[in-house]
Amino acid sequence: MEVTIDARGLSCPQPVLLAAKEIEKGVFPVIIKVDGATACENIRRFALVKKLKVSITEVGDDKILTIQK
Repeated sequence: MEVTIDARGLSCPQPVLLAAKEIEKGVFPVIIKVDGATACENIRRFALVKKLKVSITEVGDDKILTIQK
């Protein structure tokens, strides 16, 4: 069962905190939509520290991160 988080329009660290909350639940994949490069990079780094796989897709100005075990 996937989890989708729409963090567009939110400033850091809020997108990272939302992602962390879902990652800690252990339900994957976690899909996070962001609209800023800083939020995208911070979430990517957080996931890599947790030894998770991250893929990033760009759709217009938005970035969609998919985090998996």
